[in-house]
Amino acid sequence: MPYINVRGVEHYYEWIRNRSDTKNKPVMVFIHGWAGSCRYWQGIAHALSEQFDCLLYDLRGFGRSYGQPTVAKASESVVESIELESPLAESVAIQELTYELEEYADDLAAFLDKFQIQRVYIAAHSMGASIATLFVNRYSQRVERAILTCSGIFEYDEKAFTAFHKFGGYVVKFRPKWLEKIPFVDRMFMARFLHCSIPAAERRAFLQDFLIADYNAALGTIFTSVSKAAAELMPQEFARIRVATLLISGEHDKIIPAEMGRQAAALNDKVEFVMIPNTAHFPMLEDAATYLKWVREFLQKGV
Repeated sequence: MPYINVRGVEHYYEWIRNRSDTKNKPVMVFIHGWAGSCRYWQGIAHALSEQFDCLLYDLRGFGRSYGQPTVAKASESVVESIELESPLAESVAIQELTYELEEYADDLAAFLDKFQIQRVYIAAHSMGASIATLFVNRYSQRVERAILTCSGIFEYDEKAFTAFHKFGGYVVKFRPKWLEKIPFVDRMFMARFLHCSIPAAERRAFLQDFLIADYNAALGTIFTSVSKAAAELMPQEFARIRVATLLISGEHDKIIPAEMGRQAAALNDKVEFVMIPNTAHFPMLEDAATYLKWVREFLQKGV
């Protein structure tokens, strides 16, 4: 499996290209959501590979990417004596990585630097869409257009957030590997996320990704992505977007309701909102044909 070291952490990645076409194409990078992996983007990437070289990767601590640095931390006295660009200096900086979504946006910038890619299109989902929004605003010169799926803004509710964090902590802690061997557990696991059925192999892949997610990354991003700070920050981030953006919501999404997406898009005339009927949190899987129709129409506007 292909890996690349990004800020000291081994990241899994894959290219999906049309092998019969030798032309240089623009790059579209795909970002998955919480406790997932880039696997669920493969179908959409294959469909768009006529137009783009598609770059998929697993976020730090999720899927097949490592959760921790591959080097040991140096002491403070050593830090003072090493040059900024040395491998050891990089390893020290790595130790300061957090699970803030801004850090994941910086991970993406470093990831693209490794491939010497200056400018990209972005397709991102759920928590990945929040990361993409932060990336768009911090590195706008590197983004042609952005497609955000199942994203939005939410109001802070201390009681609800506390309960969510408590439940989320329990869910992350209790993930026995034998869970995937229970008949139909993948169907039960995905029930809250879907309105339409998806193939059993895809449901099992979601469950497997959830079970192998790094504990610290899974728990840390629960607290950073659903927080008072995020509730205050994200409306500002949506209002700041200066890159043409398509925000797609699923009509029956219980995780990030479509109304949250509509409210986010209303903050900025650069953001176009689309709701796909009869889908929930994974419209790109539940109704790929309609999803691709809207994506292609949006991309055509930039030609």
